[in-house]
Amino acid sequence: MATHRTFIATYIMANGRNGATYVGMTANLTARVWKHKTGAYDGHSKTKGCTHLVWFEQHEWVVDAIRREKQIKKWKRDWKLKLIEDANPDWLDLAADWYPVNDPDWTPPPEAD
Repeated sequence: MATHRTFIATYIMANGRNGATYVGMTANLTARVWKHKTGAYDGHSKTKGCTHLVWFEQHEWVVDAIRREKQIKKWKRDWKLKLIEDANPDWLDLAADWYPVNDPDWTPPPEAD
């Protein structure tokens, strides 16, 4: 997988192994994951506690990321879990070390999308 720099991506957040999942897309993965982690978005990801980035895929074009997001959202749950398991068998939070934990003034770069 690519690094966590600003890029277009389709991603999956989860609340734990085999738990609730949220599929999304963004042009700034760092900022978007931060918003999920801090509960900035109301809705499914916040109410279910989907704060762990467990899978992401980089795209060159936004339309490709949107297409992939829509494709994955239509999948059966088992297919989504296999996608995660194949890339991240331990369901690690891929963004666990992306943010400075001891700097209360730090904020990620703003999202463009």
